[in-house]
Amino acid sequence: MPDGFLNLHKPTGWTSHDCVAKLRRLLQTKKIGHAGTLDPAAIGVLPVAVGRATRLLQYLPDDKAYRAVVQLGTTTDTDDLEGAVLTQTSAAHLSLSAVTEQLANFQGEIQQIPPMYSAVHVNGQRLYDLARQGKAATIDVPCRHVVVHSINVVNWQPGESPTITLDIACGAGTYIRSIARDLGQCLGVGGTLSSLLRTQSSGFNLDTSISFEQLNEQLEQLQLITPAVAMGHLPEITLPLELGRRWCLGQRVPREPTIELEKPLRVITEACPFLGVGVFRIKDHQPHLVPKMVFVQPS
Repeated sequence: MPDGFLNLHKPTGWTSHDCVAKLRRLLQTKKIGHAGTLDPAAIGVLPVAVGRATRLLQYLPDDKAYRAVVQLGTTTDTDDLEGAVLTQTSAAHLSLSAVTEQLANFQGEIQQIPPMYSAVHVNGQRLYDLARQGKAATIDVPCRHVVVHSINVVNWQPGESPTITLDIACGAGTYIRSIARDLGQCLGVGGTLSSLLRTQSSGFNLDTSISFEQLNEQLEQLQLITPAVAMGHLPEITLPLELGRRWCLGQRVPREPTIELEKPLRVITEACPFLGVGVFRIKDHQPHLVPKMVFVQPS
């Protein structure tokens, strides 16, 4: 199996780890990882790296996008409909304009408390483990700084338990369940996440994602996404062939910086669209291009 990326459409009811385990069996390789965990109930884009491409996961872009359905008037212990209902309140009086007005509070750089049932570590333990031990009420969950680029209303369904469908673009670490919970709190009726579809993650989009059913059908002719494509968002530097060969051997090469020091960039030659990832660094008082991850084996 060649090295590269797969844009998987995660099905509902599966953990991200379940998806990796199945792919290891299908592709007959253990070296598989994923970017951006999805909750079991969520569906949509799950970027997967195969082989040596797993070392490139850290260089994928952070931004993500979701289509979320928020149910107002209901709170649960997991902040989604998978959990036990804590409160049920009539929200029939709410209007779309009242809800939209509150959405402005959740855009830009915001402070967010993760859901109690999440993988965030507190005092060396994951929150969901503490919650299952019945310690939720005793844990002071720290706020996290996250960025929400935009929230757009897609649909509004009024009623006793109205729902609002939102398109949300955000940075890494943002919990959509927390937005649902906090929106309901701001409106005085409570809220929880009804459903979640990830439409974009780490440069991969929903319209090009592949389901397990499609994967089974295409297994013998499967074409992985090349690292050159997946790393296309990084600034590029072209090396002469001989310098490229030396760089692939792990040598730093003298080069004037074209971007900020220590920022990753994609290293190429005229003959190869992707040698690996490098950074500019000062060595012996001189700027050099230093290998961070060499992908191409030197010839």
